[in-house]
Amino acid sequence: MTIKSKTRKFLEKLTGGTLTIAKILKSTREAEELSQVEFAKMLGIPKQNLCDIEKGRRFISPNLAAKFANKLGYSQKQYIRIALQDLLIRHGLNYEVHITAA
Repeated sequence: MTIKSKTRKFLEKLTGGTLTIAKILKSTREAEELSQVEFAKMLGIPKQNLCDIEKGRRFISPNLAAKFANKLGYSQKQYIRIALQDLLIRHGLNYEVHITAA
């Protein structure tokens, strides 16, 4: 098992299942002890959009995932991968996304 897969399994255990952008954002916000209003402002989106994302009612594009990663100082590659994975799951497609540099 690689370090990446160990880390992903650890995070999935912490967040209670498959790692999603919703879980990552909510966990990040809670760890920083920010309200949805404060965190949404940080991300540059309306609070209602953040609420919908955290509740799994709204999915984000890979482009927006990359922007969020930049604003939060995290890996664009991982945020994009997870956003794409979310979209596949949403459409019932049982594939696993892997991203490599071009």
